[in-house]
Amino acid sequence: MDQVTPAPFSIADFRARVAAQAAIVPGDDFGDHRFNPGHPRLTHIKPLRDAAVLIPVVDHAEGATVLLTKRAEKLRSHSGQVAFPGGTIDPTDSGPEGTALRETFEEIGLARDYIEIVGRMPDYVSGSGYRIVPVLSVVRPGFSLTLNADEVDAAFEVPLGFLMDPANHKRDSRMWNDLEWVFYDMPYGDQRIWGVTAGIVRTLYERLYG
Repeated sequence: MDQVTPAPFSIADFRARVAAQAAIVPGDDFGDHRFNPGHPRLTHIKPLRDAAVLIPVVDHAEGATVLLTKRAEKLRSHSGQVAFPGGTIDPTDSGPEGTALRETFEEIGLARDYIEIVGRMPDYVSGSGYRIVPVLSVVRPGFSLTLNADEVDAAFEVPLGFLMDPANHKRDSRMWNDLEWVFYDMPYGDQRIWGVTAGIVRTLYERLYG
């Protein structure tokens, strides 16, 4: 019997790509320093703070989407930016996966019963001083969200096919503390996906779809 090739950007295709990815080993080199080699900002960020984010890929029949949040404007750091749900790893968490699940529920009320962890991406080191573990997941549709207004202003979905199309990955730069900082920018509708979130998306593309 002939094997059926999964449709592009379906959950079946996503699962197959995650299963086929190379093993993650210490020294995998991902982070803001890839776009800003030798930048002074990246020489003063140790010790790094350990964090984890959930990459929630939603299993829609018409094509997979990625669930993202818009951080609350009143937050002191990264206010108003588009982000994956996540946060700092607590000693009581059961590893990065536990952190990602806990923070996702705390931020947007997405219940664990809807989430299946399927893998990880290599750590992503941010210019803001975090070592981030991106946790890959498949989310069963039919969920409802309850946003934590102290942390999140909005939640929305973006087609996986849009995020994995390199034509939508624009390089941009801005001045940060009188120094130029280079990053990826992926506008989608009235939302702007950029900075660390766009860097993790770019890493996902390079590792699974590039």
